[in-house]
Amino acid sequence: MKKKIVCTLCPIGCELEVEIQEGKVVSVEGSLCERGVKYAKDEIENPTRCISSSIPVRGGKRYETVSVKTSSAIPKDKIFDVMNKIKKIQLKAPIKLGDIIIKNVLNLNVDIAATRNIEKDKSK
Repeated sequence: MKKKIVCTLCPIGCELEVEIQEGKVVSVEGSLCERGVKYAKDEIENPTRCISSSIPVRGGKRYETVSVKTSSAIPKDKIFDVMNKIKKIQLKAPIKLGDIIIKNVLNLNVDIAATRNIEKDKSK
């Protein structure tokens, strides 16, 4: 089976034609560098993604949510499971940039971390 994909590792965006047999990459055509070949192999055999989301925060000064992201890529087939974990959380201010919100989510060796500061509203 052949599949066409676009490499996203650099701005060139090589159009790759990947030949797949039994779920494994046997050849890659169209890549201008070896990174494209590795990208195709990873994308077909073990696709991963970094994800971002937001979590509600109570007691904050200005923001009602804090943005969060994975510390590294997770298997693509685990995205919805991780998002379901994130959706169950509500935080209380203050939150600091880099705070680990979920450590080792789903035992994937990936943390969910805050990407901004949320100050506590001291007037409340």
